[in-house]
Amino acid sequence: MNVIQEYLHRSQKIISTVESQQHAIRQAAQWFTQSIVAGRMVHVFGSGHSRIMVEEMWPRYGSFPGFNPIVELSLTFHNLVVGANGQRQAMFLENVAGLAARIQRNFDIREADSALIISSSGCNIVPIEMAELFQQKKLKVTVIISQEHADASVSRRKDGKKLEHFADLILNTGAPAGDAMIRIPGLETPVAPGSTVGGVLLINCIKAETARLLTAAGHPPKVLTASCIAGAEKATELFESAYDEHAHRLAGLYQQVGK
Repeated sequence: MNVIQEYLHRSQKIISTVESQQHAIRQAAQWFTQSIVAGRMVHVFGSGHSRIMVEEMWPRYGSFPGFNPIVELSLTFHNLVVGANGQRQAMFLENVAGLAARIQRNFDIREADSALIISSSGCNIVPIEMAELFQQKKLKVTVIISQEHADASVSRRKDGKKLEHFADLILNTGAPAGDAMIRIPGLETPVAPGSTVGGVLLINCIKAETARLLTAAGHPPKVLTASCIAGAEKATELFESAYDEHAHRLAGLYQQVGK
């Protein structure tokens, strides 16, 4: 195989890994549906490139309200690379103990909420503490990790605990240790990571099952839909109503903050 074929072949294996987790995916969707039907939200968090999966969940075409995307720019703003707001700072900050508590301090988090935490290695302090704090508040916590990568990695926490130690449910992206999947002759280190492939598959499987469950429960979601599918007028109506619903749900997370 050439390198293109090899990457596609390995991605097909990732699809099989995701497919083997259908029971767990349904469980996550059930918890998320319960939170959304209760008028609450699913808190979705990822630092570093795991931000991609957070924004894949909401807001974008084919997604719907009910998810609170927690994206800290200090942990995820990578495009400057160096200098002010550079990658070095972001990688440092995602291992600062106590930052997760400061993030959660902004929200009135309740037991009816649920959480989804994404981290390929599951070894950085901020996502681990986010999951730990959510569990302390009695939320059901689902995590997405790359199991092989997590097993081969060392936690940055002093007690050695990883993200999976604070999970009620673990989903595996199927990416290998180190994430990069392709070895090229003459090049010492591998290229082309796979965790985003598996992560996005998991996110959208959860999203689809949650939409099915919401609809079956008599709460069909307001889905952001392209005008080429729904027509310009209907698409605009869906956008406005979906964003309004998100605002109303988010307002509920602020009303009792600090009380």
